[in-house]
Amino acid sequence: MTAALPSHAGVTDIYFDFLCPYAWRGLELADVLRREHGLKFRLRHFSLVQGNHKENPERKSPTWWLDQQVSGQGGEMQAGSLNAFLAGQAALRQSEDAAWAFTLAMFRAAHQRAAGESAPDFKNDGVIRALAEGTLDTAQFERDFADETGLRAALHQDLQDSASLGVFGTPTFHLPDGHIAYFRFGNLVTEAGAALALWNLYTSVLTDGARIETIKRAK
Repeated sequence: MTAALPSHAGVTDIYFDFLCPYAWRGLELADVLRREHGLKFRLRHFSLVQGNHKENPERKSPTWWLDQQVSGQGGEMQAGSLNAFLAGQAALRQSEDAAWAFTLAMFRAAHQRAAGESAPDFKNDGVIRALAEGTLDTAQFERDFADETGLRAALHQDLQDSASLGVFGTPTFHLPDGHIAYFRFGNLVTEAGAALALWNLYTSVLTDGARIETIKRAK
């Protein structure tokens, strides 16, 4: 049995995929918590394309890895997902605030769109660069984004860690005390007080000795 990886001291790792609207809501919540309440979160990448791939029936032992695929190949979702993750890894080489700003810009472009507006094509480097221009040092981003070997290695570490932890959906939060769970946010919460109340509710359920494993609303 694989032991749970320790989260950094005092830091909650948040595993996400740009494809997922629930992950977007989770990142917006975490950003409010870090800015308004001083909580610490670390951005980590988990691939839903990899997690749901037919060659990976056992999520803790994947044989098909997204970071090992050829850029621009393998279908629109796969190619766009890989390019977005590599861009995210490049952003992480800059300041923490810059990386968060870029990550949220990517999410908002993908999920906060007007009715009828097309989703951004993350396979297109021009789309990625346009989002970087408003949030990052663009000269540094260009240099870092060109380092595909290094970015793939960093992405592989995230994917390895998420597999070892049994991550299956996004957002998944790995608390400093070792508790880890996927939480599906039905609402976008950005008000500081409401965000803290929701986070306290979430963590109290997660850490309670009752070991509540699943809550799913009937429809």
